[in-house]
Amino acid sequence: MDGSELSDGQLIERVADGDRPAFDELYRRYARPVLGLALRRLGDRGRAEDATQEAFVAIWRSARTFDAVRGRGAPWLYAVARNAITDGYRRTPSPVSELEDRAGNEPDPAGEAEASWTAWRVHRALEVLPEHERPVIELAYWRGFSQSEIAERLGIPLGTVKTRTRSALARLADALEEELR
Repeated sequence: MDGSELSDGQLIERVADGDRPAFDELYRRYARPVLGLALRRLGDRGRAEDATQEAFVAIWRSARTFDAVRGRGAPWLYAVARNAITDGYRRTPSPVSELEDRAGNEPDPAGEAEASWTAWRVHRALEVLPEHERPVIELAYWRGFSQSEIAERLGIPLGTVKTRTRSALARLADALEEELR
């Protein structure tokens, strides 16, 4: 069976047994979302890339702690990644800057948890997109490319990018709406 046909939980269980191809499949599925999480938390691409690598090392090392009875694979993976990113942040804090004379605008823990849950749901919803639509959404929303830049990058007409974007967003809305029922 190809690893792409396995659930996240099944892949994590295989990783716990030292299955490198299963780990590679998890990395393929989650490297970008984990990098996005690290970027949001750390604000620096270099530190985020390092934190992403540390997160996947932590996933490899702690795969034996995954228990499918307690929940699905993706939330477990995000929890391990989030903890590794936070640990990495504590080990290499950003340079000290002057404190501002106003209240911070950091979200509270409940807000952060909700944002993480929403991000996870969106990433799962992306899996329903056809292969030709997913790159358009990823480039637009994760990389910040304009539709013209996406067309140039993918070598497709601008009208095709617009059509795929509209179609993908409709599919995502439907997938997310179904999940909330």
